[in-house]
Amino acid sequence: MSMPIPGSEIFSSRPVDPAELQASLPSTLVTHTVTQEQVDGLDPLTHEVVRHRLWSVTDEMGEALKRMSGSPIVTDANDFDFAVSDEIGQEVQVGLYNPMLVGAVDLAIYWTLRHRAVNPGIAEGDMFLTNDPWVGGGLHQNDTMVYQPVFHEGKLFAWTSAICHEPDLGGVGLGSFSPAAQDVFSESLPTPPVTVVRDFRLQRDVADLWVRRSRVPMLVGLDLRAKVGANNVGRERILALIAQYGADTVKAVMKRMMGDAESRLRGKLAGLPDGSWTATGYQDQSHEGDRGLHRITVTTTKTGDHLTFDFTGTDPQAGVVNCTYAGMRGGVMLALLPILAGDIPWSAGGLMRCFDLVTEEGTLNNATYPAAVGRGPIGPAWLTGSLVAECLSQMLDHDLELGKNVQATCCGTWDTAVIAGLDQRGEQPVPFLNIIMEPMAGGYGARPHADGIDTGGLFCIPMGRIPDVEMTEFLYPVLTLWRREEPDSGGPGRHRGGVGASVAITPHGTSLPMGLVLASAGKAVSQNAGLSGGHPGNTGLDVVARRSRVAELLAAGTMPTELAELSDELEPGQNYASSYLAPGEVLSMTWQGGGGYGDPLTRDPAAVARDLREEKITADAARSVYGVVLADGAVDDAATAAERERRRAHRRERSGAPAAAGPVDVTAGRRLDDNLVEVPRDGGHTVACRHCSESLGAAGALTLARYEGPPTDAGPQITATAADYVDAPVVFRQYCCPGCWTAVWSGVVPADHTDPVGARAAG
Repeated sequence: MSMPIPGSEIFSSRPVDPAELQASLPSTLVTHTVTQEQVDGLDPLTHEVVRHRLWSVTDEMGEALKRMSGSPIVTDANDFDFAVSDEIGQEVQVGLYNPMLVGAVDLAIYWTLRHRAVNPGIAEGDMFLTNDPWVGGGLHQNDTMVYQPVFHEGKLFAWTSAICHEPDLGGVGLGSFSPAAQDVFSESLPTPPVTVVRDFRLQRDVADLWVRRSRVPMLVGLDLRAKVGANNVGRERILALIAQYGADTVKAVMKRMMGDAESRLRGKLAGLPDGSWTATGYQDQSHEGDRGLHRITVTTTKTGDHLTFDFTGTDPQAGVVNCTYAGMRGGVMLALLPILAGDIPWSAGGLMRCFDLVTEEGTLNNATYPAAVGRGPIGPAWLTGSLVAECLSQMLDHDLELGKNVQATCCGTWDTAVIAGLDQRGEQPVPFLNIIMEPMAGGYGARPHADGIDTGGLFCIPMGRIPDVEMTEFLYPVLTLWRREEPDSGGPGRHRGGVGASVAITPHGTSLPMGLVLASAGKAVSQNAGLSGGHPGNTGLDVVARRSRVAELLAAGTMPTELAELSDELEPGQNYASSYLAPGEVLSMTWQGGGGYGDPLTRDPAAVARDLREEKITADAARSVYGVVLADGAVDDAATAAERERRRAHRRERSGAPAAAGPVDVTAGRRLDDNLVEVPRDGGHTVACRHCSESLGAAGALTLARYEGPPTDAGPQITATAADYVDAPVVFRQYCCPGCWTAVWSGVVPADHTDPVGARAAG
C-alpha cells in the first residue's frame, strides 16, 4: 500500500461546514449572501422562473462546450458536466451529463477558497484549472475542470464550472492509462488549482505548459478554450439574471433550491422503514500482472431522514484500481441522483446534506497520495456507485410506489481500450490516439416492472451515445467488422437485464502495429449483479485474434461474423494490459449488459419467446435458464410447466432438502422484495416466501437452501473463464426458498464471498 507523502495533506479536500468556511475567508474577499428571512419570503412565481433560468444556464454551458470541443469524448460520449454553485461552492444546479462528477466539483472550490484566497488571490476575471483528484473537481487526472468566481458589485456571488475527460494528458500509458502503474508518478501529473485566466485573459504560459504534456495537444488545447468559453457563457447568463431580478432575489432562489432539494429527499427517506443493507463487489486484478481480487464493501443505514454509507472493510489501495475521496463521493452521487432524486431537481448542495460517508483512508475508494488513480472513475468509483445503488434498490423495494425506481445493476463498468499509432493514409504519416467509445452502449439493469434497456447507455452518463462507425473509420486507420448486440448478455430474471454488445476492429490504412492498452473489470467476477434472485449479466471479454485470416476472407468477399472464423489463435485480453494490434489482427470487445430482476423461472413464457425472436437470448437459454419449451417459436404451455417443475426439482436435489418450517399467513405481510414478505408473529416478525408462504426465519438469519457450482451455471452469459484472470476460485451461488424453490439471491462471486442475504444455509 502506498504511504502518504508528508505535507501532501494540503492537497486533500473534504466537505466543509459553510459557516466555518465563510469565517475563514480573508477580509479582502467579500462574499454575497442573504438571510433566511429573505429566502423564506420569496414569491413562489419568481422562485420558479429564476430556478428554471438557473437550470438553463448549465444546459447552455453544455451546448457551448460541445460546439467548441473537437473531442468525441465530449461531442459523442457526453463525458462532461457543469455546475452553478453559491458563493462558497455549494452546488445549486448541476448538468445532466456525468453525475459522478457532481461529487467532486464543490470539493475543488472549497479547497480553492481555503488555499488560494490570499495567494494568488481570487478576483473578478479569474479562472482556475485543475486535474488533481485529491483536491477535487474530477475523479482522476484526465478529468480537467476550469472554474471561475462570479462577482457582483465587488462581492463574490457564485461559481461556475466546466469539466470534461481529456483524451490524453501524458504519463507512461496511451490515453494516460498506465496498466502497470504502482503510484501516480507513472500516470498523468496531477495539477493543483492554478490561475489559467486572469483579468479575463487566457494566460498563454499556463496554457502552453498545460498542452505540452499531451500526445494530442491540439485536442487538449481546444478543450481548454472550450471550457473557458463555457464558463464565460455561465457568467454572462448569471449576471443577466441578476440585472433582471436583483442579486438578493437570485441568491435567495439559489439557497431555496438547495433547501427544497434537501427537504424533499428527507421527506422521502422519512417515509421508508429504517434498516441497513450491505453490498460487496470486487475489482478483478489491480494492475498489469496481478491475479488477485480486491474488495469494496458498503453498509447503507437509513435512520429517520438520513443515510449513512459505511465503507469500513474495503481492501487497501492497490495498483491502478483506486480512487480518491472525490471518486467515492462521486460514486455515491452516481447512485443517489437517479434512484432517490429522479423526481427532485438536482440541487446537489442540498441533497448531499442528507448523507454521511464513513471511510478508512488508504483504501481502494479513499486512496492516499501518491497512489495510482488513473482507473478511478471507471473502476472503484463506478463500483462504489453500483454497490450503493444495490443497497438503495433493496431499501426502496419495500415500497410499492418508490419501488418503481428499483433497478438491478447496470453494465457495471466501462471496458476501456485505447489504440494509438501512425495513420499512413495521407501524404504524410500522422500520429493518432483513439479511446474506443463503443462500450457506451451498455445494458441497463432490470426493474420490478420492466426489462432493462438494451444497449441503453451508461448509468453514469445518461445522455451519452456511441460514435458513428463511418466517422470512426474516417478519423482513424481502422475497419469495423461488426458492431452488434450480443444475445444472452442481459442478466436472466423475471425481468431480463438489458443486453450489451460487441465490436470487432482491424487496422486499415497503416502498415505498422498499433499500441493497445486495456483497462477493465468484471471478467472474472460479474459487476452487473441481479436483484431478488435475478442472475448477473454477462462477463466482459476482450480477445485479440492473432495471425488472423481477415485479409483472405475480405478478399474472397466474405464478411466474418465470428472470432472462430478469423483465427485459431485467440488471445484473451487481461483486465489490465499494455499490448499491440498488428495489421491483419483483430480486436474484439464484448461489454456488459445489465443484471436481471427476480427468478428467471417466473418470467412470462411469452416474453421469453419474444426475446428469442428478437435475438436477445438463444434457444439454449430459453430452456436451460428460463425453463421455457418452444415449438416453432410458440410456447408449449404444458411442456414449459413440466420443464420448470423439473428445474425446481433439480435445485432441490443439488442443494439438499431442508426440513420445512411450514407456511404462515402472509396476508398482513409487508413487502421486502419480489420474493419476501415480513409477517408479524409471536410479538415479533418473521420473513416468509411471498410465493408459497413458507416461513424462512428472522431477518438476517434466513433459513434458505444454498447451492454453489461453476460460474457457467448462472447461464450462457458467463463467457469469460475466471481462471484466465485470477487465482481465487469463483463460483455461482444461489439461495432458494426450501418450500417452492424460488431463487431468492443469485450471484457469481469469489468462493469466500460473504453473502448479503444473511442466510443460514439449510440442507
